Amino acid sequence: MKTIKSEIIGDLKQDEHFEDWWESEPIQIPFFSGEKMKITFMNCEPEIDTEFIKEADEALKTFLKKTEDDRFLASGLVYKNCMEFLNAVQFDEADQSLRDINDKKEIWNFVEPRSLLVTRSHDLHEIIYINLACECEWEQEHGLQILFKKGDKLVRVSEQDGHISEPDSNENSMNNKPIIEQNNKETKLKWWEFWK
Repeated sequence: MKTIKSEIIGDLKQDEHFEDWWESEPIQIPFFSGEKMKITFMNCEPEIDTEFIKEADEALKTFLKKTEDDRFLASGLVYKNCMEFLNAVQFDEADQSLRDINDKKEIWNFVEPRSLLVTRSHDLHEIIYINLACECEWEQEHGLQILFKKGDKLVRVSEQDGHISEPDSNENSMNNKPIIEQNNKETKLKWWEFWK
């Protein structure tokens, strides 16, 4: 089985089904209070994209410095995603515990991280993103994704839809502030409008 080497997380083994996917052994993720997760480099063809591993390592180095304090900063966005979903679907008594949340940080009790994906955008800018794919109790079909540009800037909280597009992939975008900062200013945008 082929392997590639990351200076940050060590060897990644080639996936047996997707030859451009590479998976690490589980490592501790400080953002999720040290929970161990496998990291997958997606759409990584080292012979063609010779900068992928280097750029992925830079993003991982940055992201792995994030702690649960950084996660709690995103609580309002995850909570907002939950409430907007619940308000868009028919009332279900099983969701009452979500509706009863008093402190937005409690939303993390209903989120379970599943995988950490490192991938490059398919647009002109080809930027590396860290995509935290999670299960959540409110959106059981599509789950939750939390997307960081270059491992640093939180740019999207949404259902897992297979896309990593967001408005800031354009380096010259007028909107160059992290969505946490935008959210703290009580923006009126819906969660799906952050990347329009």
